[in-house]
Amino acid sequence: MEKITQTAGRNALGEFAPEFAHFNDDVLFGENWNNTDIDLKTRCIITVVALMSSGVIDSSLKYHLENAKNHGVSRKEIAAIVTHVAFYAGWGKAWAVFNMAKEVWNEPCSALTEKEKFQNTILFPIGEPNDAFAQFFIGQSYLAPISKEQVGIFNVTFEPKCRNNWHVHNADKGGGQILICVGGRGYYQEWGKPAIEMKPGDCINIPVGVKHWHGAAPDSWFSHLAIEVPGENGSNEWLEPVDDEQYGSLK
Repeated sequence: MEKITQTAGRNALGEFAPEFAHFNDDVLFGENWNNTDIDLKTRCIITVVALMSSGVIDSSLKYHLENAKNHGVSRKEIAAIVTHVAFYAGWGKAWAVFNMAKEVWNEPCSALTEKEKFQNTILFPIGEPNDAFAQFFIGQSYLAPISKEQVGIFNVTFEPKCRNNWHVHNADKGGGQILICVGGRGYYQEWGKPAIEMKPGDCINIPVGVKHWHGAAPDSWFSHLAIEVPGENGSNEWLEPVDDEQYGSLK
């Protein structure tokens, strides 16, 4: 079995933190990495998984990706490993690791679509095309259910210039909707009032019976969580589209 040696600790911190350098070079790598109870390929995989799960995506991760490749982890294997861990550690972390892994395995990075670029900026999934409600939207929107129990929560994503029609939330008791912007830039407007710009973190409370619309800014993708306020006999009343002249006046 190949003997692992390491001098990075002493090279970088030998004078500033000699004890840490000793533990890094002599104990972690000198003893632990040379323990034969686990083969080096498995140890490399475990280390990559641990760093990814912790959100460590700096040069240390690249070193361990290179180490994994050098000890027999193939491109297909690292892709499967990162994909599997993504379900437990987070989708955004997987994207970051994949971008670095493709460099290590000498795979050219394919150009991302605008949708993929926007997905990398938000925590929640964009989801599938919002076909069921497409007739009530101008432009392309997407829908991702976040929770269907207790309180309905959906991530709604709008491509630039996309907006829904004027509409009203009705209910005999309770009801209404709450919007929380989670990415991009968009607008919310009530009938007869100026439009309100929405950016990540902004929250809008929509009472029952208020005519309104919401959607993306002309130059930006836009995502908001739509939270359904529990009510009795709730329904949505879809009305006319937001005309181009009115929408075009927004900045």
